[in-house]
This record gives sequence, C-alpha cells and structure tokens, in this order.
Amino acid sequence: MLAVLATAGCTRLTPEQQFVQDVATALGGADRLKAVRGLTLAGSGRQWNLGQDLTPGLAEQTFTIQGYTRVIDLTGPRMRTTMTRVPAFAYFQGPQAQTQIQGVDGEAAYNGGDPAKLTRAAASAAADRRTERYHHPLVLVRAALDGAAVSAVRTTGTERAVDVTTDAGPVTLVVGADHRPIRITSPSTHPNLGDVTLTTAFPRYGDAGGLNVPVTFTTAVDDFVTGEYAVTTQTAADAVDAPDAVMAAAPPTPAAPNVAVEEVAPGVWFLAGQSHHSVVVAFSDRLVLIEAPQSEARTRAVIEKARTLKAGTPLTHVVMSHHHFDHSTGLRAAIAEGLTVVTHQGNVDFVRAMAARPFTRQPDALAKAARPVTVEAVNGSQTITDGTRSLVIYDVTDNPHSHTMVMAYLPKERVLVEVDAFSPGGTYHPYAANLLGHIDRLALKVDRIVPLHGAIATRAELAAAAKGTPTN
Repeated sequence: MLAVLATAGCTRLTPEQQFVQDVATALGGADRLKAVRGLTLAGSGRQWNLGQDLTPGLAEQTFTIQGYTRVIDLTGPRMRTTMTRVPAFAYFQGPQAQTQIQGVDGEAAYNGGDPAKLTRAAASAAADRRTERYHHPLVLVRAALDGAAVSAVRTTGTERAVDVTTDAGPVTLVVGADHRPIRITSPSTHPNLGDVTLTTAFPRYGDAGGLNVPVTFTTAVDDFVTGEYAVTTQTAADAVDAPDAVMAAAPPTPAAPNVAVEEVAPGVWFLAGQSHHSVVVAFSDRLVLIEAPQSEARTRAVIEKARTLKAGTPLTHVVMSHHHFDHSTGLRAAIAEGLTVVTHQGNVDFVRAMAARPFTRQPDALAKAARPVTVEAVNGSQTITDGTRSLVIYDVTDNPHSHTMVMAYLPKERVLVEVDAFSPGGTYHPYAANLLGHIDRLALKVDRIVPLHGAIATRAELAAAAKGTPTN
C-alpha cells in the first residue's frame, strides 16, 4: 500500500499540463489567476487602415486611439471595448473624433457610439469577438486551467507552443524561454483575403496586483499590423453585460442585394440600390461593368442584372476603380465569371495576389470554380471602343484617397464615372478638388457625374464641393 501511495504521489504531469502550469506560474501563479474574475485595461494606441491605404500593401495611414478601455470577463464570454479614434490623414468622414463601442455577451454582439444606443450586431461579429477575448494571456491560460483541451506541445528554437481548444474555436499560445506568452494566434476568414491568421503579440509585461500581465500588445491580420496599444492601468473588474434591449433583439441578417437600374444614356446604366454602385456600358460586341464592390453577393447580383440589359451581348470586362477593400470585395466573383479586370497599373499585382488567395475555410465563387485571372493595366489612359462609342479610363493621379485610382469617361455622353473622389450628399469632400483638377487638366467636357456612392450630380455640384478643399 505504501508503494502504491508513493507512486500515485509522484505521478508526473503530462507535457501539456506542465506547459500550462509553467505559464500560469510565469503570470503570477494559478491560484492568483483563478481568483480574478474580470480585468479592465485602460490606455491608448493607434490603428492602421487595413486595405484602405493610398496604395496596395502600404501601411502609413493611422488612427490615434484615445480613451482605450477593455473590460474582460475571465469566467465567461463577455467583453466590451470602448475607444475614440482620431484620423491622422485626410479621412472621407472628416477629421473629427469617432467613439466606438464594441462588445459581446455570449451569442450577442453589439456596436455603437453612445452607451445608451447600442444595437445588436451580426452573429459573425459575436463569433469573432468570442475568439478575440481569448487573445489575452489571462483569459486563455485561465481556460486551460479550467479544463479546456490543450494539445500539440512543440518547440521551435527558443519558443514553445500549444493549441488550446476553446469554446470559440482553436487558439494557439506561443511562449518564450521564461514561459511568458509572446503571442496568441487563431485562424479566421476575411471577405477579401480569405484564410487569415489573427495574431496578438505581447512585447512588454508589468505588474498588476501581483499578476504579470502585458502592458503593450499589437494586433495583426497575417503579416499586416492593424493596431498597437499601451496599457497604463489594469484593475480587477466586474463583467459588463450587454443591455437588455440588445439581448432581446434578434441578430441582423444580411439583406438580399438590391440592384436598382437607372438609364443614364442609351446603353449606359447606373446600377444603384445600396451604398456601393456600379455602371454598365454597352458596346456593339460587349458589355463593360465598372466596379465590383461591397461583397461577393452584391457583385454577383450586379453581374446577373448587367447581363439582362442587352440580351445576347457578352459581359467581358470589369473596371476596378481602386484597390480599397470595400471596392474590391467582389473582384474574385468577377474573375470567377470570366471577366477581364481593367485597373490602374499600380493595382495589377494586387489583383493577381487577391485572385491567388486561399479561401478554404469559407469557399467563395472563385474557390469553387477556379479560373486564371486576366488583368489589363491602365497607364495614364486606356480607351475601350467599338467605333461608335468610347469609354476612356484615366488615372486619377495623386488623389489623397488613393494613388492607384482610375475614373471612366464617356466623351459622347459627357458623363464621368468616379468613386470616393466625390460623393454627392456628403458634407465633407477632402478629395473633390483633386478630381476637379483632373477634369480641367484633361479638358473633359462633363455634364453629369455618376458617383459610385451617392446620386448622380453635375459638374457645378462638384465645383461647389471642391471649393476650399485641398488639392494635394
């Protein structure tokens, strides 16, 4: 009996259990960690403008983050983040500060700018935020201590890693030689990028009530850094519940695409109906679509509608105005339909890279029916014509919104198609003067401007909007 008891008392921890115990000790001890029910982080930082900078891959545009506060429940899927973002660049919504509140409480995600007016967000947002909650070492290690499955201990150089199966999906914890977490990663999906890895890294640690916790952290989507934050205070906190009205509301579901057709001129149609629009131009031998925006569903609906506008005429080309993610989300759907992409020469590599991205976790149209991509680069200008109608694609050089942007001009109809350089109906137009300067420089005769945000406007309206705005 004594021998049996001695053997039982010396039972060794599995490598996974030892890994978790070592990390818990490095963070201040398992008992102390288990005693904390909630944590409030307060500080500041900055965020980068993923997919929306001046050129593809550039990482210069940032928002200054003030009043950053995150309250995390360590015992259940609740978290709320409040921050004020101030753009440090010419932002189309204006230079004013914008307060954002984003939270999750179980299956309910919510957003808003006013704590009294929070609204329920989509189920996908709730799933993302439940995973994001585990991107803090205390939350993830606490879950492992409480019984979350830990597997696949492995070593690479001075780093060791394990996979933790959480109630929000798989998460990987990577630690250094001192057992402190270096980074936490998880698989995810992105409508433009497809399969991505989300990473939160922890460069510096400090003491908070006996716990060793990160005082700086950075976030990234694949290798693109999206944010960096410095935490000045960390205190114990009670969990933040979602408002009763949010919990009672049903999560919103995506509305079916609405494609409203307006004839601009014979053989030229404005496809509006939602926030992002497109234009179709008919030639004797082809149809050309200008813009594949917003989502795969929107672009497929626009393509389907375009093919009904001149029966028997094939849709062959799509003009991509610029690389920004909200204006290129439907790009892969257009490629899957066999359309040739026409865009600024600075976007050619971007188009090819987007077409080659893996979409295995949520297969899209191109993943289900792969096609090679064909890209035509616009270098200054390019004309599509059948001898009776011409569509001229011009570079919009050095626009403060995008340096790889094009606009489309129909000289016979005196119509200009553009996006983001001028959005009629808005009150702030930081890019309009640049657009007007291009119209004057090229001596274009423009009666109507067909914007891919907002309603059709006149050149006079553009001139009024451009008055007093920077020309870059």
